[in-house]
Amino acid sequence: MAEFILSEWMKESGGAGAAESGRGDTAFSEVLGNIENRFRKEWEESDSRENLLNLQKKAIMGCKREKEYFLAKIRSYFKEQEIGYIDYPDWYSSPEEAVYHELWGLAGMAEWFSDAWMESSSAKIIGDRIFFMKGGRMVKMPQSIGKERRNQLIRALLLNSPHEKTGEDYYEVYMVDGTRVTAFRNGVVKDGEDIIIFRRYVVQCYTFEEQAMRGTIDPYAIESFEEMVRRGVSVAFVGEIRSGKTTFLSTWQSYEDPGLEGVLVETDPEIPIRRLMPDAPIVQILADGEKMENIVKSLMRSDAQYFCFGEARDAVALNTALRISERGGRRMKMTFHITNPFDFPFDVANEIVMKYGGSVADHALRAASAFEFIFHFGSGKNPAEKRLLGIYEMDADKAKRRIEIRCRCLYDEESESWIYDEKILPAKLFELGAAAAGNEV
Repeated sequence: MAEFILSEWMKESGGAGAAESGRGDTAFSEVLGNIENRFRKEWEESDSRENLLNLQKKAIMGCKREKEYFLAKIRSYFKEQEIGYIDYPDWYSSPEEAVYHELWGLAGMAEWFSDAWMESSSAKIIGDRIFFMKGGRMVKMPQSIGKERRNQLIRALLLNSPHEKTGEDYYEVYMVDGTRVTAFRNGVVKDGEDIIIFRRYVVQCYTFEEQAMRGTIDPYAIESFEEMVRRGVSVAFVGEIRSGKTTFLSTWQSYEDPGLEGVLVETDPEIPIRRLMPDAPIVQILADGEKMENIVKSLMRSDAQYFCFGEARDAVALNTALRISERGGRRMKMTFHITNPFDFPFDVANEIVMKYGGSVADHALRAASAFEFIFHFGSGKNPAEKRLLGIYEMDADKAKRRIEIRCRCLYDEESESWIYDEKILPAKLFELGAAAAGNEV
């Protein structure tokens, strides 16, 4: 159990939160101190301290039963002391929640996990300040968190990852609900201003209908997308950060034939494949860089009928995807971080060349041969709204060393609708000479 020193925390954070709410902190602070002392005494006298530590670990990572253990103990204290009212901070839903989170839980971050903020995709702690994503923008919240409390929060989050060392500069852990927590501290932040980033997927229903309801895709295109999945086209979902790529890949994957054997390769476990396709024979592999290189041969020899690459971030993953495609792999799905879809084959090629060498033109032809369509995602007028900005068809003629990319669909921001016409944008033709990386014609 990480040591909690109430006096130091009060001094650093400017009060136990109640002071920041403008409602006075005396009564609440007294309750916090009394309960913290009561818990500490019980735990010091207990023969099951390891079990109690395990309870805290599970509670802070989001396990409801373990969290309820703490809440029940706090309610019992309220009843025993005949405490009828506590002037607790506004951002908590109940006095027992306030006490639990201020002492051992998520502190001011707890509000982000409430029903009112379930549509918020990210939150950040920067130093003592707390920000929540709202309407596509980060909004500074009234609550704050002092340095000692930040340290306690990080230590508690790391309880679920024994491989993480508390002296490191960077951490990444996952909570029970899939929320990814990334922390930067020590030598990589300015003046000890710790940074903790919380990211989650707000879409709970992975269907094309749900995507259409949110305005991400054209509802009239749903049947076409379903047919494309059935045909088994290979697709790259591209766009900037937080553009909805992974969410749409997950949605596309949920329509895949559940009788086919698949392999899902990810750097982090972001795609809820077990929930999406509980009865499908899909192997989920977490690997990148050196780990990926070590298993490439095994992947190539697997019986998989299709591969899905969630966020292909490096040359190893990209080259593996192209090698699989060259050996007859179809139904390939991949997300890739770029802003211009016409650059896709060349950006992939550049990543591979930087690690493995070779010609950009040759690798670009490989990339253009591996994927038939590029789905480009971004934001609409409201940064919080994700949009399918365009669909591009890609062809490669290796004999003539030519790549052609044609825009089949484009989102019109003025009319907030999708236009389907081969003449929306002229096709881009890349003639790749033996010595040239590519010249647009």
